[in-house]
Amino acid sequence: MSRLNDYEAYDALGLADLVRRGEASPEELLEAAVARAEDRNPAINAITVKMYEEARKAIQAGLPDGPFRGVPFLLKDLYAMYAGSRTTNGSRFFADFVPDHDSELVTRYKRAGLVIFGKAASPEFGITSTTESVLFGKTRNPWNPEHTAGGSSGGSAAAVAAGILPAANASDGGGSIRIPASCCGLFGLKPTRARVPMGPDVGEGWSGLSTVHAVTRSVRDSAALLDASAGPEVGDPYWAPPAERPFLEEMGRSPGRLRVALVTRAFNGADTHPDCVSAAQHAAGLCASLGHEVEEALLALDAGAIGEAVRVIVAANLRATLDERAQALGRKFTPDDVEPLTYATAAQTFDAAKYARAIRVVHRAGRQVGRFFTRYDVLLTPTMATPPLKLGALALTNADSDAFLKNLGLTVGFTQLMNIAGNPAMSVPLFWSPQGLPVGVQFAAGFGGEATLFRMAAQLEQAQPWADRRPEDANAASSTP
Repeated sequence: MSRLNDYEAYDALGLADLVRRGEASPEELLEAAVARAEDRNPAINAITVKMYEEARKAIQAGLPDGPFRGVPFLLKDLYAMYAGSRTTNGSRFFADFVPDHDSELVTRYKRAGLVIFGKAASPEFGITSTTESVLFGKTRNPWNPEHTAGGSSGGSAAAVAAGILPAANASDGGGSIRIPASCCGLFGLKPTRARVPMGPDVGEGWSGLSTVHAVTRSVRDSAALLDASAGPEVGDPYWAPPAERPFLEEMGRSPGRLRVALVTRAFNGADTHPDCVSAAQHAAGLCASLGHEVEEALLALDAGAIGEAVRVIVAANLRATLDERAQALGRKFTPDDVEPLTYATAAQTFDAAKYARAIRVVHRAGRQVGRFFTRYDVLLTPTMATPPLKLGALALTNADSDAFLKNLGLTVGFTQLMNIAGNPAMSVPLFWSPQGLPVGVQFAAGFGGEATLFRMAAQLEQAQPWADRRPEDANAASSTP
């Protein structure tokens, strides 16, 4: 229909409204997305598993009358199981793995009426902040193809930024929703720990560090997607505090006068790039102009102990994944099965006591963060300590492991703490560098505080809209918002 000429002008809820009013059909929306994928994906390499026929069959079978009925959608190719379709986890070791069941999250997405037409790229097992893999190659940032789209949800972010679709599934174990959102000029919210179920295959991701949600162009899409996916699954080991009302209903509510703590020093000690400091300071000024109380603050933590604890937890979980896959294949995993830095991570050995101590360290840090939020409503930081890095710097094939670790620290220096504490946090696209690259700012709230973040995000979106700012305008972009 004629309105599909403006397909990219609509967010996901807007497209669903067209379907609801009979102004577009699910078939038309899917073909609009597929056409853009075929045209634009070769340049950015965001979609790695095509599921066009599965999507067409789902429409033909009849879609549920959910809030996103008929809207095209991508799953991140990382532990998001769709029965009968490959889930590679970005790894040659899983290149031919086809699950026989859906993840609970995928079941809920289908129930919401979303039309899943592909899988979006992830680095191997999501353990780095770029989206590059030996299996699929490099995912490029639509704003500048020489730079990373972020990771590990870079495929989802690149596809949304390129206009292929308005929202896509993402996950976050150390910043993997917020980092690509920052790199690609999108909105990305990491929910509270256990807000969204990880089952039925696991009860928690990375011992509670990881959670799942989406990257979106609009705030309301993120809220509505969280409404569609949140809530415990039967048998979950624990779950987040129930929300007072649907998150979508927070859109029109005033956040009130919030106490905002501004921090521009990375929690892991990484040096913060001046552009990232400027981004946070600009956001602080915008918050003050909206009536919030902003003050500089300090959150002192034992960065060395926390970094070691996270290293142990990630390595242990990665090793468990590789051992389970090797057992299913009837053999041991070898250096040839995975990328060099993946193997180096998984090959480490720790005793059980060291793992238990690591859990205690992150729980202790979480309590420190909890006390911080008794004094402040919101924490404001840069999302990353660096603008988007060049491709290769964060690849798991990087031969210079010291440089890799330094670059990794620059990307997770602000984000990882909220995974450790379990608090909700969002990256908001309020700033662009002088080179025309997006530089996101992070807002975090107390445990279970997504409502505060959605109210604030909607206020910021209204005060400084970003949805119409697109990569094709990058040459005209400047640091002036």
